[in-house]
Amino acid sequence: MNNSSKIIKAIRKINPNAKFNFFGEDLDNINWEDTAPISKADIEAQFTAVEFDKAMEDLRSKRSILLAETDYYALSDQTLSDDMKTYRQELRDLTNGLTTVEQVEAVTWPTKPGA
Repeated sequence: MNNSSKIIKAIRKINPNAKFNFFGEDLDNINWEDTAPISKADIEAQFTAVEFDKAMEDLRSKRSILLAETDYYALSDQTLSDDMKTYRQELRDLTNGLTTVEQVEAVTWPTKPGA
């Protein structure tokens, strides 16, 4: 995620209705419009949360793809093996308890069983 995207997302976390123009990738380049200015410190304080949100979004996206690849096995006319049930549940549980980018990046993906 580039710095300008991170700044915009941080501002939106603080005030989703903030009106501003933003130029470049520096906090000094914010022009507030009909919105009380948000301090640089308050914006920077949101960076960790923004990075975590992005990491979780990426994790969930990959998880969704892996679940979709096994949806066929969960159709009503198919018998889902216990190994496949476990695998799919482990994928769904993957995000439980994650609170930092480091934890997200250290996730161990379950191994897909054979069909």
